[in-house]
Amino acid sequence: MSLDLLFTLTFPVVVPFWALMILAPWWGQTTRIIRSPLVVVPPLIICLLIMLPRFGEFWAVYSSPSLAGLQTLLASPAGSAAIWAHLITFDLFVGRWIFLDARQRRIPALVTSPLLLFTILVSPVGLAAYLILRYTVGRSARPGTEVNAPASQPAVG
Repeated sequence: MSLDLLFTLTFPVVVPFWALMILAPWWGQTTRIIRSPLVVVPPLIICLLIMLPRFGEFWAVYSSPSLAGLQTLLASPAGSAAIWAHLITFDLFVGRWIFLDARQRRIPALVTSPLLLFTILVSPVGLAAYLILRYTVGRSARPGTEVNAPASQPAVG
């Protein structure tokens, strides 16, 4: 597969999961789907498809990191596509954790959904905002059963 195609596919493969967490948090299947760590597999596969054929290039930078080496790698098409896939994968992983943790702490989806939107756009901002929320509002919410979880599903934890 070409780098252009892999780059182009990276974001669309995660959109369904983000849509579930942000737009359909109350749907009974959302928590069941997002609970699976396999949701990060599609962008992870793309990242591996980009990096593995060029393992030597990436390993040279990762095993002996320097700013100049990283700049050179990221300036290449493969480096840019790989870092994009890396970011998309880990943003989804962080968003998944926020979604599940908020459910467990009974933080309402109307509060969490905007933070997930920040997380998909600017992950550090969304994560920082959620951690502040978790520390303040989430402290009063007792971990245990999830908000709007079907009675037959156990709590996350």
